[in-house]
Amino acid sequence: MSLFSPLRLGALDLRNRLVMAPLTRLRAGDHGVPGDLLVEHYRQRASMGLIITEGTWPVREGRTWIGQPGIETAEQIAGWRRVADAVHEAGGAIVMQVMHGGRISHPEISGTGRIVAPSAAAAPGETRVADGKVAYPVPHALTTDEIHGIVAAFATAARNAIEAGLDGVEVHSANGYLIHQFLSPAANTRTDEYGGSPANRARFAIEVVTAVAEAIGADRTGVRISPEHNIQGALETDPGDVAATYTVLAEALAPLGLAFVDILHAEPAGELVQKLRHAAAAPVILNSGFGTPTTREAASALVEDGFADAVAVGRAALANPDLVARWATGAEENVPDPSTFYSPDARGYTDYPDLSGLSAGVSAEGI
Repeated sequence: MSLFSPLRLGALDLRNRLVMAPLTRLRAGDHGVPGDLLVEHYRQRASMGLIITEGTWPVREGRTWIGQPGIETAEQIAGWRRVADAVHEAGGAIVMQVMHGGRISHPEISGTGRIVAPSAAAAPGETRVADGKVAYPVPHALTTDEIHGIVAAFATAARNAIEAGLDGVEVHSANGYLIHQFLSPAANTRTDEYGGSPANRARFAIEVVTAVAEAIGADRTGVRISPEHNIQGALETDPGDVAATYTVLAEALAPLGLAFVDILHAEPAGELVQKLRHAAAAPVILNSGFGTPTTREAASALVEDGFADAVAVGRAALANPDLVARWATGAEENVPDPSTFYSPDARGYTDYPDLSGLSAGVSAEGI
């Protein structure tokens, strides 16, 4: 098989094995409603085998950044329907990454007066609010009943995503956000059934993914994990504990028959990732992480050597709306411009040129 051969992930038919990784770009405005910019951005990249959207909050308390989209209100559902329709009209497939930020937020961002986490321990570092950067505050430690409520909120968000016309949902259990906070022994110091042992720390992730699969079908449900990523205070530095925790998670999810497992790790072909892949008994999308951009050669090797069913690509997909054509023909690639990653307008978002040399998108004035 090759990077350009078709693939079936559960109910999802992919015309190639290139996946657009979820990319946070904060262009959904103050109310988290996808508008023209998001519609055009995702439409341009519909030639990817699968698009995974940016992390999208299920409830306002889970909002992580100003400008991040949600999937809670009728207006947000309608906005995402426009995105899904545009991608489908261009022949693509798209799933929503549903993400609760947990303690990676601030009450000024969530607008709910608090942020939440497994334990009352602040995340390291700072976040940006309307008036500048501030330290992450100490979060509220979730009660058992509140945990059950968040599980239900993920299921509702998944149903909303399907109502909006998306093809499925990826549960974000990685990169230091709420579900990953439960998995990490550094962020989760609970002593009840959701903390302590690897099995207890994996419990919340298992419950969320199971609830989403029951809500929309396991064949439209995926999950992203990032063992040993050690980001945003969700540290996992004991290899034995990492293997035990994620094996419990993978083996618990295997009977569901998920559409895919999306694994972010610096060594995607390494022993840990491959063991988790087989334990989860689902097709795997691999991503090498943030350190080094994924090249055509590296992505092709992962698929051709049998380590991955598909490969997620971030920065190259951002800068090249026609990345599939470029990689298929060996054409030169656009270089991403980090200075525009979080701009509020079309610059560095919908204006990267395609192979014709003309703008692939619309100008800032046209939005």
